[in-house]
Amino acid sequence: MTRLRKMMLEELQRRNYAETTTRHYIQTLEDFAQRFNCPPDRLGSRHIREYQAELFQKRKLSPNSVIRHLAALRFFYVKTLKRSWSIAETPYPKWVFHLPTILSRGRSCTTHRRSSDSLPSHSVNDPLRHRSTTR
Repeated sequence: MTRLRKMMLEELQRRNYAETTTRHYIQTLEDFAQRFNCPPDRLGSRHIREYQAELFQKRKLSPNSVIRHLAALRFFYVKTLKRSWSIAETPYPKWVFHLPTILSRGRSCTTHRRSSDSLPSHSVNDPLRHRSTTR
């Protein structure tokens, strides 16, 4: 394990990040370093912009996926290396919001009440029976 990977992993664990987030952040950092064949602490904002453009143009990732990659890099530079991060130099794409799937018109989600005559009759001594108003 490299020194930088260990530092980032410790920062993620100290902040109690989810295991899936931790894996994604580490994987993104490795991919970023491999793309430029250089340790990520030696790469700067120009490299981040190139990487962001590549994610969109060559890899055809969605804006939400690119945002997750940038979040991983931002975490590394800000929290692990204690460097500044400029949103002006590395703009985030707009989020894409997906609307929930709704039921089709042919389906009904209402429940029907049973008629009182289909309810089971209870004996007067039944402890589960609701108390009547007359005593």
